[in-house]
Amino acid sequence: MSPSGSHDTKRRQRRIGAKNGNERNHLCSMCGKSFKRKSTLNVHKRIHTGEKPYQCTDCGMRFNNKKSHELHCRIHTGEKPYQCTECGKSFIQLAAFKGHQRVHTGEKPHQCTECGRCFSQLNRLKVHQRIHTGEKPHQCTECGKSFTEQRSLKAHLHIHTGEKPYHCTECWKSFTHYGSFKIHQRIHTGEKPYQCNECGKSFTHNGAFKIHQRIHTGEKPYQCNECGKSFTHNSAFKTHQRIHTGEKPYQCNECGKSFTQQGAFKNHQRVHTGEKPYQCNECGKSFTHNSSFKAHQHVHTAEKPYHCTECGLSFKYRSVFKTHQRIHTGEKPYYCTQCGKSFSELTILNVHQRVHMGEKRYCCKHCGKGFSDWSNYRKHERIHTGEKPYNCSQCGKTFTRNSHLKRHQLTHTRKDPTVIT
Repeated sequence: MSPSGSHDTKRRQRRIGAKNGNERNHLCSMCGKSFKRKSTLNVHKRIHTGEKPYQCTDCGMRFNNKKSHELHCRIHTGEKPYQCTECGKSFIQLAAFKGHQRVHTGEKPHQCTECGRCFSQLNRLKVHQRIHTGEKPHQCTECGKSFTEQRSLKAHLHIHTGEKPYHCTECWKSFTHYGSFKIHQRIHTGEKPYQCNECGKSFTHNGAFKIHQRIHTGEKPYQCNECGKSFTHNSAFKTHQRIHTGEKPYQCNECGKSFTQQGAFKNHQRVHTGEKPYQCNECGKSFTHNSSFKAHQHVHTAEKPYHCTECGLSFKYRSVFKTHQRIHTGEKPYYCTQCGKSFSELTILNVHQRVHMGEKRYCCKHCGKGFSDWSNYRKHERIHTGEKPYNCSQCGKTFTRNSHLKRHQLTHTRKDPTVIT
């Protein structure tokens, strides 16, 4: 074969190889990755050089390739060329549009080989797989913390900068994370896109919806190793663990008091600020806590919505009802770390622990006698003040203690007051 004939054969082979998609002879000298086209290699090299030749004229953001730049520009122009025929939602990118369509079809073609979980989008599978591999490729240069996703790192960086770039135009509240901002907006729009098929209840965000579903399935995936108690969601489980560890991570700067729960800590702070954001429309009374406000509303309605199936008693307050149920179940979830004694209520445990500490925080201003708990202190004070707050509706006689009133009331019902039923 002539040299020219051999050259033609090689050219044909290269064309066939290119047609079949097998030829990747453009090699990156920095990382060894190979590409079919030189133009693709040139774009790839910009990852190493940091070159970003495409700049957005609206916000100044730069990009290393033309396609990313064009997609970004649609944020400013509002162009969303890909529209879903099922729900009308529009998208900037074709990939996002195709991924969205699987919401309607239910298709999840990408399966994790480790746990079998399926995903509608390939990128979500890749991120998920990092749970199994432990890979966290996105690291914060400020504190060294690593993340599985770039968006998680970007959101985390706002902690260091203090930046809250997402502003609500309704109430001007600002947010660090875009996801939190979008969920917040639903407060104003009233949108609740996640609906339970079992009971019809709707939710503003997916997390709350998934936790709610466990009510119907009975699933309680979080179990305490100390006492065996199970929980439907992780936050309740973590809070419960603090009963055993004694951890109180939320401390008040004003008085030094510590709390196991952030919610309880925030409520406590209102004691110092005087804030009472919950107001009753019936009587105008204001409350520090939402739970106190809701409980107060039962005063006007005389409603007792919490019914005990064991004994038939009804309660105005959920907290009192939950505590009452422990009489029947025998549950005593609060343990004293000093002596091992257990209690049905946290308040009783707190009072009990003062016995070990020898603490008597309540001192009588009349005689100087000290008390470890508030109720005994108040009972004692009545000796000096003569106060008798418990009144018999039958004869008008008054008493210093509720137990004395109850014993007295038995005389009207002609029961032997020495018999305890």
